[in-house]
Amino acid sequence: MDQQQQAMTRFAAGALAAAVLLLAGCTSPQKAPATADVAVSRNAVENAVSAGAAELAPEEINAARDKMMRANQALAARDYKLARELAIQAQADAKLAQSKAVSTKATAASNQLNEDLRVLREEVDRANAAPSPAAATATSTTRQ
Repeated sequence: MDQQQQAMTRFAAGALAAAVLLLAGCTSPQKAPATADVAVSRNAVENAVSAGAAELAPEEINAARDKMMRANQALAARDYKLARELAIQAQADAKLAQSKAVSTKATAASNQLNEDLRVLREEVDRANAAPSPAAATATSTTRQ
């Protein structure tokens, strides 16, 4: 009877382990990464909007928002693989929108600095071309 009890104990332990593995298989290991990716993409969209992407890169930010919305829908439908893919794409679109916005602002600032430098050069050239009042007075007194 002792061997029979040990066999039953091993069988019960094996059945319990199989049940645990079966239940673990039912919970999706993709849920946590998909949820995290959706949160990261939401943050990326917010950062892009803060950088001015809505005005300076509207196509890219709209694409990011659309993919983020679809990722949320996929997450709600428990399609974690699709949710993760869409979230990653939304994040990439948001980063592109943010980069375009920052680049556009930097180009505008550079153009403004170049214009300011041009105006300063013109003023310096004008000042150097016109005789100074002291030099004009000195030349008129030497002629007399």
